[in-house]
Parts: sequence; structure tokens; C-alpha cells
Amino acid sequence: MNFLRGVMGGQSAGPQHTEAETIQKLCDRVASSTLLDDRRNAVRALKSLSKKYRLEVGIQAMEHLIHVLQTDRSDSEIIGYALDTLYNIISNDEEEEVEENSTRQSEDLGSQFTEIFIKQPENVTLLLSLLEEFDFHVRWPGVKLLTSLLKQLGPQVQQIILVSPMGVSRLMDLLADSREVIRNDGVLLLQALTRSNGAIQKIVAFENAFERLLDIITEEGNSDGGIVVEDCLILLQNLLKNNNSNQNFFKEGSYIQRMKPWFEVGDENSGWSAQKVTNLHLMLQLVRVLVSPTNPPGATSSCQKAMFQCGLLQQLCTILMATGIPADILTETINTVSEVIRGCQVNQDYFASVNAPSNPPRPAIVVLLMSMVNERQPFVLRCAVLYCFQCFLYKNQKGQGEIVSTLLPSTIDATGNSVSAGQLLCGGLFSPDSLSNWCAAVALAHALQENATQKEQLLRVQLATSIGNPPVSLLQQCTNILSQGSKIQTRVGLLMLLCTWLSNCPIAVTHFLHNSANVPFLTGQIAENLGEEEQLVQGLCALLLGISIYYNDNSLENYMKEKLKQLIEKRIGKENFIEKLGFISKHELYSRASQKPQPNFPSPEYMIFDHEFTKLVKELEGVITKAIYKSSEEDKKEEEVKKTLEQHDSIVTHYKNMIREQDLQLEELKQQVSTLKCQNEQLQTAVTQQACQIQQHKDLYNLLKVQLGKDSHHQGSCNDGAQMNGIQPEEISRLREEIEELKSNQELLQSQLAEKDSLIENLKSQTSSGMNEQSSAAASARDSEQVAELKQELATLKSQLNSQSVEISRLQSEKHELLQKTEAFAKSVPVQGESENVITAKTTDVEGRLSALLQETKELKNEIKALSEERTAIKEQLDSSNSTIAILQNEKDKLELEITDSKKEQDDLLVLLADQDQKILSLKNKLKDLGHPVKEEDELESGDQEDEDDENEDYGLDQDHI
Repeated sequence: MNFLRGVMGGQSAGPQHTEAETIQKLCDRVASSTLLDDRRNAVRALKSLSKKYRLEVGIQAMEHLIHVLQTDRSDSEIIGYALDTLYNIISNDEEEEVEENSTRQSEDLGSQFTEIFIKQPENVTLLLSLLEEFDFHVRWPGVKLLTSLLKQLGPQVQQIILVSPMGVSRLMDLLADSREVIRNDGVLLLQALTRSNGAIQKIVAFENAFERLLDIITEEGNSDGGIVVEDCLILLQNLLKNNNSNQNFFKEGSYIQRMKPWFEVGDENSGWSAQKVTNLHLMLQLVRVLVSPTNPPGATSSCQKAMFQCGLLQQLCTILMATGIPADILTETINTVSEVIRGCQVNQDYFASVNAPSNPPRPAIVVLLMSMVNERQPFVLRCAVLYCFQCFLYKNQKGQGEIVSTLLPSTIDATGNSVSAGQLLCGGLFSPDSLSNWCAAVALAHALQENATQKEQLLRVQLATSIGNPPVSLLQQCTNILSQGSKIQTRVGLLMLLCTWLSNCPIAVTHFLHNSANVPFLTGQIAENLGEEEQLVQGLCALLLGISIYYNDNSLENYMKEKLKQLIEKRIGKENFIEKLGFISKHELYSRASQKPQPNFPSPEYMIFDHEFTKLVKELEGVITKAIYKSSEEDKKEEEVKKTLEQHDSIVTHYKNMIREQDLQLEELKQQVSTLKCQNEQLQTAVTQQACQIQQHKDLYNLLKVQLGKDSHHQGSCNDGAQMNGIQPEEISRLREEIEELKSNQELLQSQLAEKDSLIENLKSQTSSGMNEQSSAAASARDSEQVAELKQELATLKSQLNSQSVEISRLQSEKHELLQKTEAFAKSVPVQGESENVITAKTTDVEGRLSALLQETKELKNEIKALSEERTAIKEQLDSSNSTIAILQNEKDKLELEITDSKKEQDDLLVLLADQDQKILSLKNKLKDLGHPVKEEDELESGDQEDEDDENEDYGLDQDHI
């Protein structure tokens, strides 16, 4: 407040003094007036003064306006005026055409008034509750006021909203408002709310923000939409950028698939408005947020795969190869494709297969490299192509091999009809343009990154420098250009290529040292005292010489490790060498390049270091320093240790091979043993089976002997027949018991059915008699339907019982037939005097009858089983009918209770109405007794309208007086 008093004190007196008095009078009316119309008119007047006299209104009226918001919630008009006035006080949007000092002063005013407003967190909570009002005159100014508060003091207001119950959820409802102006301002409000606050971002995302925002973007026409699409995209970036939880939720919700229609740009003649360029630029940035190299590797990889599967990558490549695309959109598309394919083998393979729509078709990689080495192309486009090529080769040994193979003699097109990627890189490497030299050198270094095989393959590349001269290796040509004293950018690019090539590749080091001019050139460069611009070149030369020492296999006698270190000590000095080596990491552009993989430079002269090369420097700087300071004895000890380790490794390898062979022999022997065990078990089982068969044959032989020795008139067959005959009565008695049980079950079921019938009839009579007039129609219809269903079920049960009774009678008749057959069979048993042939014939007849009887018995068993199953089904149907009856009884009881309650409520209402009428009549009589005229309702309404006109005239007089 001291600041506000100072500002007021510095303003000139005069007319403003009168306005201050007017504002004070209006504030007094807001505070003291008992009529709502007076307060409303006073707040409206404060609103009209708040833009011009912002300071005075803010100081005197803010407290009264907040009080209005608290007490006059029922009147939307006065609430709207109060919110508009507070917005004019706090917001800085109207201060555009004033001087800088005034603008700064107004911004301070806004932050000061915001601080006063949020000093009581209840004010922000009150504002959030007002946003639930659907009235346009309340909700819209409330949205604008809260947005202004967030712009002034965002973190403090965010914290208040975060701890407010359902605070964020109330604001999310704004996106579903049918009025576009509120919905659009709600998007702006959420932009300010989600800025740099991860907790609120998560809450907004899980309140279905992605679905709503994508729906709005689709409704507005995707990239062809207006500024609403731009606002939605900015809000999506706020929610997803540096928020791994929301990114994962976005991917799991299949929202990546919904991004594909954004990039259907149509034909090239459709036109590109400024808004469409902005929208598409933001859409590409949103894709990059999901696949940024700074995200966790697992999250980036899953998003990359999802973009390939839904066709988003294919759509981006279509834009990449299309014509008529604006330059900035094309550049951003290249950067986006770069990060979508970076480190993802499937996406890299697809990108390698993309062809430009030319005649003949050329690979997209070749077309892009043409732009990179073309000095007439924009600088940012060339940087984007370099980044795309680096991302294509990142962790892609297959792609690295394809690029290097285009330089090898066996794959070069002798006809010259087509140009390859390798030829373009070599052309750029030796171009007069230093930027092309640097880009080609870095691109070729990425083709060798962490790939020893391609480093050795690249040593085979031969270049024809001029007609009549023998070809020169690529390695030799690089060192030749280096020694010719070209531009610093060219030399830095070549030195980075050579350092990458020679690191961890002793064969390349040997090839490099084989040229006797290389080591003297490097030592001469390092030893000279040059200016600051050359210090970086000296540091890179020291790094290259250190790599030649550290990865030296001592195959060249003149350039062994010890001799090179002695040369450094004599020509340069170890301390001086280490100091020059440290120039690399101390360079101002080194730390900038180490931060991000993307080569993002403001101008070509800043294009010095590559991101992957900074990692190599960090890795080699320490080991080279140790290698330089090591003495020859330590080197010898290391070599002896290496030899000892190699011998030890060879011995270990020898024993490993012996153990491996012994393991193989053991496996073979184990297999033989298992095979012999199986054969032994098979032979033992065969012997056991043969012994059993022999025993069976012996027993059969003894039985035959016994049978031959017996008397010929032995009556064995009669005994067998009698024994068979003994089985039949047991079966018949069991059948009788089952038939009796079925009869008893049938009687029980019939009695249960009779009980249910009587119960249903009772319920029908009770239901028909107990229903009230108000609910009888619906309830009787429902009950009649259920009773009809029950009747139908009972009819079904009765028919099933009838069929069962018929089946039981059939079984009884079959039982009588069986008894008769049994008696006949008992009579037909032969006497002892009959002949043997007759006995045999009768026995055969009896056996046939018995088999037929057994078959009939089996059929009877099956029929009895089916009857028992039908009985179970009938019981289940009876249970269901019982439950239905219980449900009907419950519904009937509920209906009776509801009727009773409704009658009681109607009686109570009638009593209340009668009391009220009596009170009104008594009051009218009292008024008449007191001498006051009592008017009718029409006269009362006309009188109220006249009173309002009188009040308006009185207010006009007051306003003139002011």
C-alpha cells in the first residue's frame, strides 16, 4: 500500500481530486445502501471509472467489491459489474498505447492489486465458486479475472487453486461450455494455470483434457482452424512437455493416432495462411515433445513405435517429400522426422525405404543430403538435414554399413547415372564451402560412430584427385587438406572426423602413422604459439596425436608409443601438450554443443562442435593424459601384464575347449546309458509277459485235465442255469421299489401344485381388492401378466406330470410281463430224466431269454434315470414360481405403503393451504379495520411498476447532483 500511496501522491491535483470524491461517494453507496438497485447502479458507475482511474478505484473500492461478491450472489447483474471492475483494476491489457515507464508502472499496479486480492485465499475460492454459475454475465468476467490473476502472480494463485476442493475440476467444466467465447477463454485460463506446475498438469490431464482438446481441434478444422486451434495446441504442450506421466497417459489413451489427420495438408495449391503455418508448426512441436531425446528412453521408444503403427511417420515423410511446403514448415518437419526415427530400428528402416517423387525416384536420404551440401539452401534447413542424417545413423549399424558401402569400389555406379549418399558426402567434404566441409565431415563421422567394422571398411576407399595421378585413400586426402591451411571450420570438421575414425581402431592408427608427414604436422601445430582462434585447432591436433598413442599397437617401429611420447616431450613438453588438449573442453561452444543432440546454431560461425564428439572428448581426455605421463617401464609392465593376460586367456580358452569337449562326450555317454536303460526295461517287461503267458497255459492245461477226468453225466449246465435264474428276482424287486418311489413322488408333487394353486388364487383376490384407484391400472396389469405366466408354468408342470404318470403305468405293465416271463422260465427248467441234447437246447433258449430280459432291464434303468431328471426340473420350476410369488407379495406391500404415504401428504398439504388462506383473510380484515385499502393482484402489479419508475427518477436526480 505504501507503493500505491506514493503513486497517488505523485499525481497532479485538480480534476482528479473531484473524481476521487466521486469514487468515494460511490463506494459509500455500495457499502451503505439497502436497496439492491442503488448498489447495482453504484457498482456500474465504478466499472465505468475503473479503466481511466484504475488506481483510485482499486484503492477505495476493492474491499467493497469483494463484499458484493460475497453478499449479492443472487443478483447476477451486480456480480458481473463487480467482476468486470476487478478485472479492469488488476489487468494490464488496456495499457498498450502508453509510454514504457507508464507500462511498467501499470504492471506494478496489477501485481500489487493481485497481491492484495489473493492475500485472503478465500477470495480465490469465492471466484472459483462463482465460475459454477451458468449465467454468461457472471461466468465470462470471472474467467477473465482469474486468468489475469494467474498472469500477474501465477505460482501463488496456482497453489491456492491446487489446495481448493474441486478447484481444477470446476475450471475443466469451462471446456464443455456451449458458448464459444467462454470455452475459448477457458482454454486461455488453463494455459496460464498449467504453466510450470506438474501437479496441476496431471490433474488436468486426468480430468479428460486430452479428449476435450482434441475434439475442439477437430471441430475447428485441424491445421486449417483459427486461433482457437493454436491455443489448444499450446495448452497440450503445457500438459505434455517435461511431464512423463502425462506423456504415458497420452500414449496409453491412443491419442497419438488422433494426431495423424493434423498432417493431411492437401494439395499444394490449397494455400498456406499465416495461421495455418503457425498451427502446423505447433503440431510438429507437439510430436517432438513426445519423442524428445531428453525423455526416458522407454517412453520415447514406445511413442516412436506407436507413430509408425498408426501411419503418422508415413504422413510426415509425405510432407517431407511434397512440393510447395513453406520453408519453415519443411525445416520443422525434417527435425520432427529426425526425432521420430532416432534410435528406433523399425522407423529407421522405413525412412531408408522412402523415395522422393522424382523421375527416376531417388531415396529421401540422397535428396536431403543434396540440400545439406548445397550452399544456396537456407542455413536452418541444412542444419535440420544434418540432424536428420545423424538420427538416421544413431545406433543403426545396418544404416551405417549402407552409407559406407556406397563409397566402396564394388558398389559405385560406373555409369554415373545416379549419385549416392557416400559420393555426396565426399563431394561436400572437399567442397570450397567450409560449412559443407563441416557438415559432411560430421555426417561421415556419425557413419563410423561405435562401429569398428565400418572404420576398417572406410580405409579401402580410394579417391581420384586429378587425371593422370594415382588414386589416394580417403584418410590421406583428409590429412592433405588439413595440412593445406584451409578455414578453421573446415579443419575442425576434418579433425573431428579423424579423431572419431582413429579412436578404438588400431588398424586406422597404423594407416595414419604410415604417412610420415602426419606426425610432424601435428607436433608442429601443437608446438606453435598461435592466437585464440587457432587454439581450438591445436587442442584437436593434440587429441588426434593422443589417440595415435593410446590406440597404437606398436606395429610400426618408427612410431611406437614410447618414441611418440619422447617426441612430444622434446618438441612440445608434456605439460604444454596437456594444456593444449584442455583447450577443447574449455571452449565456449563446447558446453553448448554437449547439451542437446540437435545442431541448433544461430549462424554458421557458431557451427564448431558436434554433440557426439563432445562425448568422445570427455571419454578420451583423461585416458590420454594418463598415457602421456606413463613411463616406458610402466608401458613395459602394462605390455607384460597384457601378454600375461593374453597367455592366461589362451590357457583358459584351451581348458574351456577341453571342458566343452568333455561335456559333449559326457552328454553322448548319458544318452547311450539312457538308451540302454530303456532297452533293458523293455526286455524285462517282455520276459514278464512271457512268464505270465506260460503260467496261463499251464493253468489251462490243468483245467482241461480235470474236466476230462470228471463224470460225463455231471449236470454243470443245470447249475449254471439255476444260478442265472437266481439273479432275476433281485432285479425285479429293485424295479418294484423304484416304481413305488416314483408313485410317492408323483403324489407329493400333485399336493404341492394344489397348494401353489390355492396360494395364487388368494394373492389374486387380495391384489384385486387392495389396490387403490391411483395405482390399480398399472399394478393389476403387471400382476395379471405374472399370474398368466404362473398359470402357463403350472399347465406345463401338469402336462409333464401326466406324461410321467403314463410312463409309470407303462413300466408297471412291463413289470407284469417280466413276472410272467419269469414264472414261465421257472416252469421250463428240465427234469433229470431228459436227454442231454434237450437240456442243451433248453439251456440255450433260457440264455437267450435272459439276455433279452437283461437288455429290457437296462432300458428300464435309463427311463427311470430320465424320470428322476424330469422330477428335478419340476422341483426347480416350483422353486422359481415360489420366488415369483414372494416378489409379487413384496411389490403389493410396497404399493400399499406408497398409497398410504401419498394420502397423508395430500391431507397435510390441504391443511397447510387452508391455514394459509385463513391467515391471508385475517390479515386483509385487519388492514381494512385499520383503514388501509386492500388492492387486488392486478392493482398490486401496476403499483409496483409505478414505484420502480419513481425510484429511477430519484436516481437520475442523484446522478446529476454527483
